[in-house]
Parts: sequence; structure tokens; C-alpha cells
Amino acid sequence: MTDFVKSRSGAPDGFFACEAAGLRWLSAVDGGVPCARVIAVDATSLTLQRLESAAPSRDVGHAFGGRLAVTHDAGAAAFGAGPDGWDGPGFFGPLSQPLPMSLRPHRRWGEFYADERLVPMAELAAARLDAATRSAIDSVVARCRAGDFDDDDRPARLHGDLWSGNVMWTADGVVLIDPAAHAGHRETDLAMLELFGCPHYDAILDGYQRVRPLKAGWRNRIGLHQLYPLLAHVVLFGGGYAAQTHAAARAALAA
Repeated sequence: MTDFVKSRSGAPDGFFACEAAGLRWLSAVDGGVPCARVIAVDATSLTLQRLESAAPSRDVGHAFGGRLAVTHDAGAAAFGAGPDGWDGPGFFGPLSQPLPMSLRPHRRWGEFYADERLVPMAELAAARLDAATRSAIDSVVARCRAGDFDDDDRPARLHGDLWSGNVMWTADGVVLIDPAAHAGHRETDLAMLELFGCPHYDAILDGYQRVRPLKAGWRNRIGLHQLYPLLAHVVLFGGGYAAQTHAAARAALAA
């Protein structure tokens, strides 16, 4: 079996090393979700073990959900902290246009999410957002800073970019690729899975909650956790995502 090589000559400094650190950090959890195995990494490329895809199934999705809960439960020192062994900045988005992602640690999730995720991404997206959307985002930021969405859950070990395209279904189960790994709230990964649809999402949720039940009202907070990746889509792909971003902000305020 040949290896799989990701490469880009103009990648930001540390881009591939950060991804490698994230893959290793997530894979280090006994009983958690495995990630693509790192073979080699340098300044312009990342070599991974090649994965052979298989058809998604409900049973595999259920097992994936349980393993994802175990990965999340492995935790980290603080909200916003990056993978063990990585001291540089993080990145979010595609290889062709990765966006900067802060890995500054915080004691509270709401403060981290407001100041290290929503505010920087909203500033990048500002020219493509109307006044009503910007106002709604500002209100979400204020509520996050006030601690309205904080709870007693400790920082979770997140994949950080867990849309369905980064979920590889194989004969041996789900394997994850392309993380934006950091410590955050467990609901963030689950909301990202829901954002663009994922096969057997209900089975994944059931498997997850058999290991770690989610807190009451979690469905009402999906828009809150989807707001950051939607803002990133506005930045990367244009104002076509602005209406969905506004809807997510309004849903967050209603939570």
C-alpha cells in the first residue's frame, strides 16, 4: 500500500507540523477515534498512511460516536490549548487557503470562543456581512464573554474541523483526517458533524451519549457552535454563507 502525501510549497510556517501534532495527540487516546498515521513531516509536506474507504454503516457510526466521546474525555489543560508538543499557532480551513487559528489558553470556554474564534473570524468576514448579522454576532460574543454558555464541563480534546469530509469510513472503522486540533467544548465537534450532514449522524449521537450523555439543551446550542465554521466559510467561499451565518447567530441568541 502506498503512502498518501499532502504537499504545498507555499504553506504557512508550521502548517504540516501542527497537523501532525494534532493527529498524534488525538490518536494517543486509548479507546478513542484513530487518526491517519503520520509517516513523515517536513516544511512543505505531510506523509500519511493511505486509507482505503468503505461504505458507511450504522454500526460503524455508533462505534465512532462512542470512541469520539472517549477522545473528548481525554481532555486538555485549558480551553484553546493546542496539541501536546506543539507551541506554534494553529490553522483552520483547506490546504489551499488555511486561516490562522489561535491556540491561546483560557480558563473559561465562553471567553475563549468569543476572543479566539468568533471575533477574529468575524473581522475577516466583516466586508461580506450586513449590519444585522454583525450586530447578532456582537451579541453572541457579549453573551459568551458574560459566561452565559459556560458549564462545568472540562476542556475536551477536539478534532476541531469535524465535517463529514474529514471522517474516513474504512473496513476497520472510522479514521479521522485533517484536524484543527485544540481543546474546546465537546458540543463543537458534534455541531460540526451536523453542519453539512454526516452519514448515520443519529447513530453517532446515540453511540456518543451511551458513553457521555450531553447536557440538557445541547440541540439548542448547535447554532452557537456552528457560528465559527460558518464565518470561516464566508471568508473562504463568499457571502453565499452569510444568511446561514445570520441564522446561526440568531439561534445562538435564542438558546
